[in-house]
Amino acid sequence: MTDVIVVGAAIIEDGRLLAAQRIEPPELAGWWEFPGGKVEPGETDEDALIRECREELGVEIELGKRVGGEWPMRPGLVMRVWTARVVEGEPQPLEDHSAVRWLGPDELYDVGWLPADLPVVAELRELLET
Repeated sequence: MTDVIVVGAAIIEDGRLLAAQRIEPPELAGWWEFPGGKVEPGETDEDALIRECREELGVEIELGKRVGGEWPMRPGLVMRVWTARVVEGEPQPLEDHSAVRWLGPDELYDVGWLPADLPVVAELRELLET
């Protein structure tokens, strides 16, 4: 059986990373994550990520480089992350989130990231500091 693919956007602006606070499902409520979601049948990873950011944040994004390979989330679920920048709109917590927050390199761990996102945050910290 193939893994379910979840895509995440590491949206970066002015040396800061965007984090979004989940409202559901209940076991994930309150945790912070990269905006994104599951890839639908017939959709590319990139198309799914652009769609998810439009639905969740009300923004149009432009994708940059892929961050690492596949990041394990739980059995049967892996995450693929791309850097991104907002090209239209201002991120708002429209769907699945209660808040969004821009974090500088020294603030990255001021929020409670989902455990699966922490290795990605660590890799992005190096990128933000250069």
